[in-house]
Amino acid sequence: MPAAEEPAVAVFGSSDPAEADEGYAVAREVGRRLAEAGYTVANGGYGGTMEASARGAVEAGGHTVGVTCSCWAAAPNAYIRQVVETATLAERLECLARLGRAGFVALPGATGTLVELAWVWEGMLKGLMPRLPLVCVGEFWRPLVERIALVRPDSARIVRVIGSPAELADPFPPRR
Repeated sequence: MPAAEEPAVAVFGSSDPAEADEGYAVAREVGRRLAEAGYTVANGGYGGTMEASARGAVEAGGHTVGVTCSCWAAAPNAYIRQVVETATLAERLECLARLGRAGFVALPGATGTLVELAWVWEGMLKGLMPRLPLVCVGEFWRPLVERIALVRPDSARIVRVIGSPAELADPFPPRR
């Protein structure tokens, strides 16, 4: 697990974007900014935006943790410095939630990313875990957050949608 002096931010995202895609570049900048601010970057450990956020963190001199699952044959990406292997998807999700001691960042993704976001959002809403920064990067998540807020207005106070990685400095201030 990350050293106590470097709290981790768990970054949720898709395995789909390739290096040439805009989503990859955004995720790479997220990892860079978090590492420069003194945070360990924890994520699912595989490709796409998981690779990109880890790459950005490593390039900035930061530490990365990849939470993999033995149910897949894929190897962790080259930018993961510490691997935590889990046996099930549920264990993987719980581990990522525990690792995010400094908070969470959700990048655009599909159902897996939605499950990760919903898990920590609901945990905070129900008081099952501490309220930490929960940030969605980009307009991708805004319709979902607004829709949920119509049903449960207090839920919107837990999630913050930001336009770009440059806005991460507010919820994740520099530790160095």
